[in-house]
Amino acid sequence: MTGTLFGVGVGPGDPELITLKGLRCIEAADVIAYPQLEDTPSFARSIVSDFINDTQDELPFTVPMLSDPGPAQLAYDNAAKAIAMHLDEGKVVTALCEGDPFFYGSFQFLFSRLGETHRVEIVPGVSSLMSCAASMAMPLSARNDILTVLPAPLSDDDLRDRLSRTDAAAIIKLGRHFDRIHALLRALDMEEQAHYVERSTLPNQRVLPLDRVDGAKVPYFSMILVHKRGEAQR
Repeated sequence: MTGTLFGVGVGPGDPELITLKGLRCIEAADVIAYPQLEDTPSFARSIVSDFINDTQDELPFTVPMLSDPGPAQLAYDNAAKAIAMHLDEGKVVTALCEGDPFFYGSFQFLFSRLGETHRVEIVPGVSSLMSCAASMAMPLSARNDILTVLPAPLSDDDLRDRLSRTDAAAIIKLGRHFDRIHALLRALDMEEQAHYVERSTLPNQRVLPLDRVDGAKVPYFSMILVHKRGEAQR
């Protein structure tokens, strides 16, 4: 009998935002698996570090962050094979995922490799979209508003088109794209309705108007929320 793989969303960073079910899956696991960047401790693991005990095996796997998807896909291939070996021995494996597993989450790449051959259960987590809105005290949408999630690497033409056809937007994956996105929102007369947050729920969280953000220092864990009315509840 094979074991079970739990894909657990551990939220945006505050350990108190882990769900009770997610915590139970972490505590019950024989093996804790998690992604990490090269030479960088796993952020997902750091969120739940107080709940991992010495009797549990850990299975970290390094995922390259490159424009070429090939190396990352190979990393997930290898991680899935390692996890499958534990599952075939009847073990419970909990794979940690920042935010939510199926909302731009890394776990989906393990699920695509293991979901048809092994027992897999998804445990939703608090996504950065929800936590950033709470950090800003800025409701995302109301009534019949259309909310659009836009990755910052999209072209200016794509972003301009999609922003023209929505009521509110969350612009994610900012990083080095911030200055370009800022200029675009200014050109669209949407700068005053836009707000920036980085490292939501963490002790070093910052919420700023766009004109106070240093584009050279924008981290990956950042987001711009914009609503055409300024506030959804208006």
